[in-house]
Amino acid sequence: MAVFFKKYRYFFLFFFLLCAGIMTMFYNALAWRKSLPVYTPSMVNPELVDTLIQHQANKQRHHIAPFKFANQNGDTITNKDYEGTVYVADFFFTTCTTICPIMGDNMVWLQEQIKEMPHVKLLSHTVTPDIDSVPVLKAYAQKKGVIDAKWNLVTGDKKDIFYLARQSYLAVKTGSPDEMYDMVHTENFVLVDSKGRIRGFYDGTNLDTPDPEANNVKQLLEDIKWLNEHETK
Repeated sequence: MAVFFKKYRYFFLFFFLLCAGIMTMFYNALAWRKSLPVYTPSMVNPELVDTLIQHQANKQRHHIAPFKFANQNGDTITNKDYEGTVYVADFFFTTCTTICPIMGDNMVWLQEQIKEMPHVKLLSHTVTPDIDSVPVLKAYAQKKGVIDAKWNLVTGDKKDIFYLARQSYLAVKTGSPDEMYDMVHTENFVLVDSKGRIRGFYDGTNLDTPDPEANNVKQLLEDIKWLNEHETK
């Protein structure tokens, strides 16, 4: 028997390597590999996108633009504070009585889930900066139990917020045509990766749903974890 195997050892070695190669190819073909799209303006509802960039489809081109706002503590917050992090952005206003309270509660839930992830943050922009001053945002933050190191609520020039929302985050509709820079925010939570690219939009009013295809807040958490593991430096 030993003589037999010795005689055909190259055949058996070739056969073994062939089988291993075939099994590897089948595994790679069948294995599910998670991925997240990189969004461009052309992929988003045109109502949420500034007309100047609606048809932009270059994935290497669209990034969140530089910004500079004041947070709930009066500190200056810029895009530099979010470089190299995965973060979730949304738009709201403190006097909203419709979807904002639900979105706020779901953001609080999300904060609890990510508080031990050093490279993950939250960023909420008011769409009524004339009302939501720093003291107003501070009171709101205290009510919600905001962790300053994880979650910034920001206010600033309405024009700057408007253009950032429609040219970068692709997340608000225009409001009254008679009022310059008027904004109607949506329920969207926007997932941004460590390179400043949009990787997903999620219904911020929906924490969970039986529908496996729905982009709800729990799905957002799973995608945050994936990005944090695979794409954060």
